[in-house]
Amino acid sequence: MAGVNPSISGKQYHFIGAGGIGMSGLAKLLMKNGATVTGSDQEDSIIVENLRRLGADIRIGHTASNVRAGTDAVVISAAILVSNPELVAAMEKGCKVYKYAQMLGELMDRYAGIAVCGTHGKSTVSGWLAFVLEEAGISPSYIVGAEIPQLGDSNGVGDGKYFIAEACEYDRSFLNLHPETAVILNIEQDHLDYYADEDEIVNAFAEFASGVKPKGTIIANISDPNVAKVLQRQKKGRKIITFGCGDAYDFCARNIELIDGLYHFDVFHHGDLLGRTGISLPGEHNILNALAVITAAVSAEAEGKLILELLDKFSGIDRRIMLKGTIGGVTVLDDYAHHPTEIRASLSAIGQRYAPERLWCIFQPHQYSRTRFLLDDFAESFKLADITIVPEIYFVRDTAEARNEVNAEVLVERIGREGSEAVFIDDFSRICEYLKANVKGGDLVVTMGAGDIWKVADEYIQWLRRNS
Repeated sequence: MAGVNPSISGKQYHFIGAGGIGMSGLAKLLMKNGATVTGSDQEDSIIVENLRRLGADIRIGHTASNVRAGTDAVVISAAILVSNPELVAAMEKGCKVYKYAQMLGELMDRYAGIAVCGTHGKSTVSGWLAFVLEEAGISPSYIVGAEIPQLGDSNGVGDGKYFIAEACEYDRSFLNLHPETAVILNIEQDHLDYYADEDEIVNAFAEFASGVKPKGTIIANISDPNVAKVLQRQKKGRKIITFGCGDAYDFCARNIELIDGLYHFDVFHHGDLLGRTGISLPGEHNILNALAVITAAVSAEAEGKLILELLDKFSGIDRRIMLKGTIGGVTVLDDYAHHPTEIRASLSAIGQRYAPERLWCIFQPHQYSRTRFLLDDFAESFKLADITIVPEIYFVRDTAEARNEVNAEVLVERIGREGSEAVFIDDFSRICEYLKANVKGGDLVVTMGAGDIWKVADEYIQWLRRNS
């Protein structure tokens, strides 16, 4: 990166909700560009402590007095309400207020931005790409929605010109981003509490793609029919690079082999063999994720053969088919899947990689509205699990009406109708007791969902350690 940004250097930014993964990443990048950062969060955390060590003044609790004199702008997370006392104080003082995505867009304009979007795989591809470019000596900055254990954080400030970030379609927040490169992975129905239907979602992605800088690049999985629709709506002359499995793409995978539960394949670029590679992340869906990383890394000037060498050294990000341990013959995993397509992909990958005697899935639905809109798809998605345990739905952004229209017991009944075994157990402690009484050596237990279901995996594996 060439110097500090004069439009940022010397300014004071206040972050309300500074302890979030994305918010803390933005704060670090602003400080790297010469800004002063203050902020607040409801709870102390390692993230908050890290910000303090870097020079940010982060207070615990939200009070108007936290917004200091001289504050130039305030950045708010999506969870901050208009009644928040700090936000009220900032507006009374005449401070400019940015939503997270707005500030992300302003900062991305300072770099050669690489924005990764799609219904599934954003965090994995963003983290994988950050790892590959870092290992290749390109030193990117990045903000990813989950911790990358090999890089020690979910975000990083590099010295290079590239900035990698996830571009989220919810609330059309990704329209605040105008990257040099957009990576479009897939497009499906989701966030139907916000979007009217699938066509409206496709329209939003098309608008995002149209916002890529005029001389920029769109990297796209056109084997996905909705992604293909997005590309058809782009202006003539737009630079588009495609990836996929088969011969009809600029970057493609051929001669795919499954060896010990992991995939190996040849990578071709414009019909020429780039080399053979393998991936350490299980699941067929990760072949496409790997191709997205390869294509974006080549576009970011990394050397092709080096990319293929680095690809299988990536061990994944937090809560994506993450191995918690194998104790007493029982394997425990944790996974973030919370959409039917993701559930099917994760369960298939787990079966291929671990081949358990029985696969126990502890699935916590995420949002009442998502569960209701996709109920039939959810019910069908657990066919690869031997037993599915479902606690109550994790509450996020839902209306009272949405909460009255569906519950976890309805989902359990629908799973049973599909011929799969499922049971409703609301309390996490009772789920652990059920596992203790019924899981046997050779079985695999995976906690799954975007809420706090990971606590069950932690409690259960601690019990296994004490009793094995």
